[in-house]
Amino acid sequence: MSANSLVISPSILAADFSRLGEEVRDVVQAGADWIHMDVMDGHFVPNITIGPDVLKGLRRWTDRPFDVHLMISPVDLYLEAFAKAGADLITAHMEAGPHIHRTLQAIRALGKKVGVTLNPGTSVSLLEPVIGMVDLVLVMSVNPGFGGQAFIPEAVDRVRAIRAMARGKALRIEVDGGVGAENAGLLAAAGADTFVAGSAVFKGGASVYAANIEAIRAAARQGAKAATLPELPVEA
Repeated sequence: MSANSLVISPSILAADFSRLGEEVRDVVQAGADWIHMDVMDGHFVPNITIGPDVLKGLRRWTDRPFDVHLMISPVDLYLEAFAKAGADLITAHMEAGPHIHRTLQAIRALGKKVGVTLNPGTSVSLLEPVIGMVDLVLVMSVNPGFGGQAFIPEAVDRVRAIRAMARGKALRIEVDGGVGAENAGLLAAAGADTFVAGSAVFKGGASVYAANIEAIRAAARQGAKAATLPELPVEA
């Protein structure tokens, strides 16, 4: 895996919502590869965030890929709305409904890249039947629902297990929750190549976004030297 295949995807959950478009512009100018959007419904997770209309409004601020993480249930009803609003990659939870296979098929049919994720307490073995259907597996390193939580160290072993399960498939492994320069290296060494960072990017304001992103990227680059992974494009 080359350093160029590493992706930093700042989570706008940690951005200033009073100037969200400008925040997207600023992190892109600071070096963000993707933009991560956490969508929460107050039902599947104990918080409510944003919907497809916000994504549609933000789409004009950048041509970088929007990495949309749906923490909602039921999820299938809203896939088309997020696809039409400008999502490039849509990630659904294993736990969000009884028919994850159908959900992943539906995302692909909408012409979008396909992601699947599971909560920290859900066994990674459940990915086995669907891992061949997806472009990305998102490892939650916190319990979903709130930003700013502490990183769960067991996520490193979960990344390693999923990378082994992929058996050489060109699969992105993304990690979301408490990710920063202090753990990006460990995650990259285990096989992660895509890093969602909220507070670690947005802390300190726009003047330090570039430095924050570069610190995470540099740590991941060092960790990636210990891993031998298939070359992946940065595009979603």
